[in-house]
Amino acid sequence: MGEETQAVESSSKYTPRTVPTCVVIQAKETHMGKQGLPYFRGVSATSAGAQGLCMHLLTIPPGGRGKAHLHANHETTIYILSGEAEMWYGERLQQHLVVHAGDLLYIPAGMPHLPANCSDAEPCTAVVARTDPNEQESVILLPALNREAV
Repeated sequence: MGEETQAVESSSKYTPRTVPTCVVIQAKETHMGKQGLPYFRGVSATSAGAQGLCMHLLTIPPGGRGKAHLHANHETTIYILSGEAEMWYGERLQQHLVVHAGDLLYIPAGMPHLPANCSDAEPCTAVVARTDPNEQESVILLPALNREAV
């Protein structure tokens, strides 16, 4: 984990304290997120001791689609590395957008959304950053909305 113990001077004596340090994460392992999509291992509280953010890679397979969800109290920014994705968003997923390689997408905290890959042949890969260091804890699934996105 991204911490090391150092001796810190306190009241004329040294006491051990855990301080954050730099960590390299190999994005080789994947796990299935609550959203129904495969995420590569990334920076989080668990992997690096992050306290205010998480960041990981996401690849939506051709024709893949996540589950309707929101992130309570946490903002999300997504940078599309390759491919194309679409997203339904809003209270009833009534709004729609498409993002392409090179686009940045911002999703405010508490915004219901459902991502999908537009292509039947090409995966969509993106870097996802969120203001939630615990990665999946703020994910709230919205199963009633899964039928809303066309």
